[in-house]
Amino acid sequence: GALIDGYFGDAAVTLPIGEVDEDLQKLLKVTEESLLLGIAQAKFGNRLYDVSYAVQTHVEANGFSVVRDYVGHGIGRAMHEDPQIPNFGKPGRGPRLEVGMALAIEPMVNMGTYEVRTLKDHWTVVTKDSRSSAHFEHTVAITENGPEILTRC
Repeated sequence: GALIDGYFGDAAVTLPIGEVDEDLQKLLKVTEESLLLGIAQAKFGNRLYDVSYAVQTHVEANGFSVVRDYVGHGIGRAMHEDPQIPNFGKPGRGPRLEVGMALAIEPMVNMGTYEVRTLKDHWTVVTKDSRSSAHFEHTVAITENGPEILTRC
């Protein structure tokens, strides 16, 4: 994350190191696509879970799962603000998105189970089944003209 003029921004990208197999390439592609589909639903008047549903349906249609223990969040003068933005849920639920809101939308997608665990260092999070995971994130402003991505990766 970054702090500029009293406001926070948050972004994440998962990058492969070296050559990766087709399954891992697909995981990275689907995770980034799910972020963009979620952002497309971050429109004035939509409900928060419209964003969540867009992420979840794309991920699951491609045979992957969304992490449920960690979520996106509102962002502004604090790094983590309300509302929490799960990457799963039913459309048409949650608060209405209003002009001026800023959201950190961040799908975390696993190859296998959605379950994760924290290692003994109390920081590192891994999948329970030890399969690969990917994470992409942008900070997005809700505007009258649609979502505006505020971060670059």
